Amino acid sequence: MWLGVDYYPEQWDPALMDADMDTIKEMGGNVIRIAEFSWHLMEKTEGNYDFSFFDGVIARAREKGLKVIMGTPTATIPAWLAKKHPGILSQFENGQKRAFGGRHVYCFNSPEMYEYSEKIIRALVGHYKGEKQIVAWQIDNEIGHEGSDLCWCPQCHKAFQDFLRKKFGGDVNKLNDTYGTTFWSQEYNDFDEIPLPAETITTHNPALRLDWERFRSRSIVDFMDFQARLIREVDPEAVVMHDFPGGGLDKHVSYADVARSLDVVAYNNYPVWGGQKEPIAPHEIAFGLDYIRGLKRENFWITEAIMGAQGHDVTGFLPRPNQAKMWSYQGMAHGCCSMMYFRYRGATKGAEQFCYGVIDADNVKGRKFREVQSFFGDISQYAQAMEAPIHSDVAIVYDYDSLASFRIQRQSILLDCQNEMKKLYKAFHDVNVSVDVIPADADISGYKVVLLPQMIITKPEFRTKTEQFVRNGGTLVLTYRNAIKDADNNIPFGEVIPVGCTDLAGVSIVETESLQDLEAFPLVGQGAFAGSRGHGGIFRDMLAVRDAEVLYRYGDAFYQEYAAVTRKKQGSGTVYYLGCGMDEATTAGLMAAIMADNGIETVVSDNGVEVVRRGGQEQSVRMYINHNDHEAKAGDVVLKPFECRIQAD
Repeated sequence: MWLGVDYYPEQWDPALMDADMDTIKEMGGNVIRIAEFSWHLMEKTEGNYDFSFFDGVIARAREKGLKVIMGTPTATIPAWLAKKHPGILSQFENGQKRAFGGRHVYCFNSPEMYEYSEKIIRALVGHYKGEKQIVAWQIDNEIGHEGSDLCWCPQCHKAFQDFLRKKFGGDVNKLNDTYGTTFWSQEYNDFDEIPLPAETITTHNPALRLDWERFRSRSIVDFMDFQARLIREVDPEAVVMHDFPGGGLDKHVSYADVARSLDVVAYNNYPVWGGQKEPIAPHEIAFGLDYIRGLKRENFWITEAIMGAQGHDVTGFLPRPNQAKMWSYQGMAHGCCSMMYFRYRGATKGAEQFCYGVIDADNVKGRKFREVQSFFGDISQYAQAMEAPIHSDVAIVYDYDSLASFRIQRQSILLDCQNEMKKLYKAFHDVNVSVDVIPADADISGYKVVLLPQMIITKPEFRTKTEQFVRNGGTLVLTYRNAIKDADNNIPFGEVIPVGCTDLAGVSIVETESLQDLEAFPLVGQGAFAGSRGHGGIFRDMLAVRDAEVLYRYGDAFYQEYAAVTRKKQGSGTVYYLGCGMDEATTAGLMAAIMADNGIETVVSDNGVEVVRRGGQEQSVRMYINHNDHEAKAGDVVLKPFECRIQAD
C-alpha cells in the first residue's frame, strides 16, 4: 500500500527538501509523486538532457525511506519547443491557436509532439532504468482534461480525413452511402473534401460527428499507448499508470480504451472544486470511484486526494474538519488501495496558489497534517483488506459511442446520461449495495443484475451478449432511448424499436416524446405495484406490450393505454424496460424489488451513511462512513459528524 503526497521540490528552495521528506515520513507517508510537469527542467535546450535535479530528489528519498512515482513530463511542453514548432499547439474550434502558457496545449496528432516526447521519454526512462526507488511511471497527466480532448487544427483535419479513408477502404462512395450525404447535398467526391464538424449553420451530419468522436478518442488512446509501449521497451520491468481526472463519461476519449495500455489505473478525486457552493453528493462521489474501478475491474490508486480548499482563479469550499479524511476512507471503501494527497504544500507562485495542500504556504503543521497522519496510521493496518478485489452483483454498463451520440443529438434539454446513470446508481448506493460501472466490452456474465441506461447505439455483438446473460438467469434493465440507432448513428429503416430487442423485452415503442420537465406526467402502478404512484419526465416511450407484464402505466389523459414500465420473464432470466425518466422514489422502489428478486443483501443505514465490506480470507472488515455534518447511525453503530469506523467483519 502506497501512502504519500504529490511533491514538487522544483518549486521550492532545495534547502527545504530534507525537512519536507522528514515531514512526509512523520505523517506516515512512504511514497512521493514527482516530475510530471518538469520538461524544461529536464531539457532546458533541445537535446541537452539533465536529470541531475531529480537524481538528487531520488537520492534523498532513498535516504529517507520513501519510494517514488515518476512522471513523464509531456503534459507541459517547454516554451522553446512551442517556439520552434508552433504547429505543436492545439487549436480552438474558431481557428485560434491555443497560446503557450497553460498545460495540455499540445495537439495529439502533431508529429513533432510524438518525436520530442519519444526523445525525452527514452532519455528519462533509460537514465532511471533499474532504479529501485521508482515504483511506477505515470504517463502524462489527466488526459483529455480541461478541453484538451478537442483540437481543430489542420493536422487534426488531415488525420481525420485519413481516419475516414482507412475506415471506408478508400471508397468515398461507401462513406456517402453510409452517412446519407444526399441529405442537404453533402456528397463528397474525395476524402479531402470532408470538413471538420466545426460550428456551421444548423448542424453537421450525425454519422460524420460520431466518427469525429471516435477519431478524437483514437487520437488520445494512440498517444497514451505510444508512451506506455515506449516505457516498456526501454524498461520491461516498469509499472505504467495514469492519473485520470473526473468526468470521464463526458470526455471525448474512452478512458476504458486508454486503461488497456496501463498496469495501474489512478484517479484524481475532487469531491469539491473552486466555485462549488458545497461538495457533490455522496453517491456521486462513489459513482466516480466505481467508474474508475470499472475501467479495468481492478483496484486503483488515488493520486490526488484533497485535504484543503481547491481552485485555480476561484477558490472553493474548505472541507470541514474530518470531511476530507472521510472522503479518503470512502475512496478506500470503493477500491482504492494506494493514496496520495494533492499537494504536500500549497504553492506561493503559479496558477495553483489556491489549491491548498496538506500544509499551507505558511509551512506550519496544522489540522490537515494531523488528519492525514491519523488516516495513514489507521488505514495502513488494513492493507490486506484494501488490496483485496471487490465483488459486485450489480453492474451499470455504458458505451462510448452511445454517450457520444447524445452529445451530438441530446434529444431532451434535460437529458444528461451521466445523471441518469447516477439516479439508478443511487437506488443501490442508498442501501449499501456495491455496483460496478463498466464499459460495454466488459464481461457481464458474473453479475446478477445489469443495467443499460440510454444505450442508444445498437450493436449485434453486444445484443448477443445480453441475450446470453438473460438466458443464463440474469436480470437485464433497459431504459428509454435504448437500441434506437445503428453503429453509424443512423436510424435503421424498417426496424421496430427497440431494435432487435422487441422479443427480448416483450414490448415495442409506438411513439416517443421529449419532455422539458422532470415530472411531466403521472405514473400509475399495476400488478405488483398496484397502489403506487409516481411521476416521470425528460423523455418517454409509448410502450405497446406484446408478452410482458405491465408494472406502471402513464396516468395522463391521452396515453393511459401505453405502458411505462414492464417486466418479462425469459426462462430463468428477467428483462425490465423503463420507458421514461422516473422520480427518485419510484426508481428506488423498482430497484428494491429487483434486488429482492435476486437475493441481493441490503444494509439499512441513515441517509448519508455508507456501510461497505472490504477484504478477503486474510483480512475482512466493515467500513462505516458518515457523510453528514451531524451524528448518524447504521444499526447499532453511532457515528459522529464525518466519522469513519472500521470493524473486523
